[in-house]
Amino acid sequence: MIPATNQRPPATVLFIFGGSGDLNLRKLTPALYNLFIDKYLPERFAVVGLGRSPFTDDSFRERLLEGVQEFSRRKNGPDDTWKSFAPAISYMQMDVADETAYSKLSDFVGAKKKEWNEEPNVVFYLAVAPQLVPGIATNLGKLPLCGDKSHVRIVVEKPFGHDLKTAQELNSLLGGLFAEEQIYRIDHYLGKETVQNILALRFANSLFEPIWNRRYVEYVQITASETVGLEGRGGYYEGSGALRDMIQNHLLQMLCMVATEAPISFDANEVRNKKVDVLNAIRRIKPEQVKDVAVRGQYGPGEKEGKATPGYREEEGVKPDSATETFAAVKLFVDNWRWEDVPFYLRTGKSLPEKATLITIQFKPAPYYAFPEEATHSWEPNHLTIGIQPARDIRLQFQAKRPGQALAIDPVEMVFSYKDAYSVQEPEAYETLLLDVMTGDATLFMRADQVEAAWKVVTPILDAWADETPDFPNYAPGSWGPEAAMQLVEKDGFQWMTK
Repeated sequence: MIPATNQRPPATVLFIFGGSGDLNLRKLTPALYNLFIDKYLPERFAVVGLGRSPFTDDSFRERLLEGVQEFSRRKNGPDDTWKSFAPAISYMQMDVADETAYSKLSDFVGAKKKEWNEEPNVVFYLAVAPQLVPGIATNLGKLPLCGDKSHVRIVVEKPFGHDLKTAQELNSLLGGLFAEEQIYRIDHYLGKETVQNILALRFANSLFEPIWNRRYVEYVQITASETVGLEGRGGYYEGSGALRDMIQNHLLQMLCMVATEAPISFDANEVRNKKVDVLNAIRRIKPEQVKDVAVRGQYGPGEKEGKATPGYREEEGVKPDSATETFAAVKLFVDNWRWEDVPFYLRTGKSLPEKATLITIQFKPAPYYAFPEEATHSWEPNHLTIGIQPARDIRLQFQAKRPGQALAIDPVEMVFSYKDAYSVQEPEAYETLLLDVMTGDATLFMRADQVEAAWKVVTPILDAWADETPDFPNYAPGSWGPEAAMQLVEKDGFQWMTK
């Protein structure tokens, strides 16, 4: 996590595999540029883009400047800032399948070590397609410099495996090449300021922690909804689906933040130990239970905002009879002392009515109230809503008397908003995570056992769905998903919260 003071990391060389790709253009370089403006980057740093495209250093810098101007939270930095930042960027055309080409990386590091007169940290960021990761990691592992556990790190983007078996294989491969403390498995949701704030909300406020348990909480909901469809990602999404793409990683990580016990310190392994405890405590789903606790859906053709919208099966790169889900909802239980029998409802989907990621904690209703019935027609249970994006806020709903001579009770809200409370801009998730990699703080990154524990939660659902032919499409674009998703919570006497 970003320190309270502008303490800079030591000298760093950052190699970005897939340097000419979309992730670097949209996220990585804009994040690095903002860190540079805020004086968080090391005084001596070098960023090297690696790829097959025939860029020169100058043309590569021009391309990245276009990305900064389009995607950065700062479209334009202070005068001449880019001119100061750009010389640290270079490009190296490279075939990642060519084992002999990797010696150029060692040569570059050696030259910087000599130029700077110090041993730099070296970060290998694998912003590449998942199928390229094993080969690149294997070739990197053969370099003598990668044996330096103190200075060399490798960053691996999601998806981390396609299922439990492939995740275990990838963990085994990486673990044979690098020490665990060198491996940074990145989930950008954990870098979001609003996600990190969950721990502050819980453990820095005595108001909440005493009631954050099964005695007072009726249920927890976590929703990540998108209004868009595939946006040209059909090739990737066909092999993934909503359960793998969102629930196995992002939503389960948020569940861990909500459900974790208090760490005794913010040491990286202590915090991650507590998250693994939550994942291991999630009740395992038996094959015959899947139909009762998990729902999948796929959007069909229709209209959104008065415009014709293609169905998922009509999107580019998608099979005409595809069984890939674009919506998934699950009900989970965390079997431990704090959360026994409290349902956790998770849902995610594409082509839904709103773009929002939010967490709702609904508290149990008061056991008795003395108000007359006519005063309580609009009575609702208390709930706490944590807006992750795009609304970055925390809303506490409680009951209050409506002004007037009659006795009437209405739900009202107290609201904390980042936008209203702070004048400074929040750092983007990748700013936080890149800085953490450079400083060697793995708190917000997933450990091998975390990844595997998360896969164990969803594997029974994936296996059951693989054995069935779904009746797709089963929801209209712009709706909140299939009817069965509504029934998942309604049969328990609840409803999905949308704000």
